[in-house]
Amino acid sequence: MGVDGRLRAIVELSQAMAAAPTESASWRAAARGAMEALGGSFGALSVWERDQGRLKVLVNAGERAEGEEEFPEDETYPVHEFPEIAEFPHERWALGAGPSAWVETASGPSSGPSVGAGSGGGGPRAAALRRRGRGCCVVAPVVLHGRAWGELYVARPRGAPVFGRDDADFATVIASVVAAGLAQTERLEEVRRLAFTDPLTGLANRRAVDVRLDEAVARHRREGAVVSLVVCDLNGLKRVNDTHGHAVGDRLLERFGTVLSVCGAKLPGALAARLGGDEFCLVAVGPSADEVIAVADELCVRAGELNLGEGVACGIASTGDPIGDVRSARRLFRLADAAQYRAKGARSRVPVVAGRDARVVALADAPPRGADRRTFRDAQPPPG
Repeated sequence: MGVDGRLRAIVELSQAMAAAPTESASWRAAARGAMEALGGSFGALSVWERDQGRLKVLVNAGERAEGEEEFPEDETYPVHEFPEIAEFPHERWALGAGPSAWVETASGPSSGPSVGAGSGGGGPRAAALRRRGRGCCVVAPVVLHGRAWGELYVARPRGAPVFGRDDADFATVIASVVAAGLAQTERLEEVRRLAFTDPLTGLANRRAVDVRLDEAVARHRREGAVVSLVVCDLNGLKRVNDTHGHAVGDRLLERFGTVLSVCGAKLPGALAARLGGDEFCLVAVGPSADEVIAVADELCVRAGELNLGEGVACGIASTGDPIGDVRSARRLFRLADAAQYRAKGARSRVPVVAGRDARVVALADAPPRGADRRTFRDAQPPPG
């Protein structure tokens, strides 16, 4: 590949990482882009997990050997077997040079560091190349925020031309481009996290709930999946704020948020969220209505045990109950809210379930008196 081709490959890699919608997609774009730019058949991106002393493979791209997954959950290697990723960059920096890539073959290092290479066998990288039918690889340290972050790895099959010094130099450039892409991805992930997280409790926020519920209702209509919504109103928050101050009120909100998270964890994949003020919710997809009610029962008990609080009013709406057709998240919200309204009015210590109380369904389905989903609370519930 000539200079123009390599420049084009760099631009394409940068664009692919920038356009990646998720962090994992960005990793894949990095590994695949590096593989294609260097004329390899396989590419991988690994991160150095310092606290656990290991290299963790994030993605494998291209022609994978048996047992290699694209996004492996547990493919890790003790860093003491590959110390060059930790030691070689620092050795070079101490001499005033920057990190650079090196080449290894199935028989041992071709250029670059010899650390980790045993006598005769060529070390663990050479052994791995032989085991997976590859002839050579180029390894480039990825440096992020001034620290060794991980490595970019590109291999060629046995019998293909061995990477040269020019390839290693180009891999060094690619690694710096990947590092810039990773930094951008980190910033975007942080923005996404902040956009969908309640800053006080660390739970999801209303925006995250809306997105999850829309997806869940679509899955319900497509596959019949059970979707349940638990809406909670923390009792006594205004009294705590007025009597003890907002700092104490915030601690009560945080404590209840923790209880909600712990209870919600019993429903696989459930989303625990703070809707705002003293309102919280759980969104569950999959568990039965009875399972959700059991968790909500426990939530009510544990909320009642919180210091300074006065328990919680809890309403549930689940497509696993007879609540009629659910075409939108809005209707599920109205049902759960109506159930919560009944629970609050009756000072109920247990959840009120929309599908098991006809009065709740009638209240939720009454014509709204305004655009706000909460306006039905101004109405008197039907008698009985």
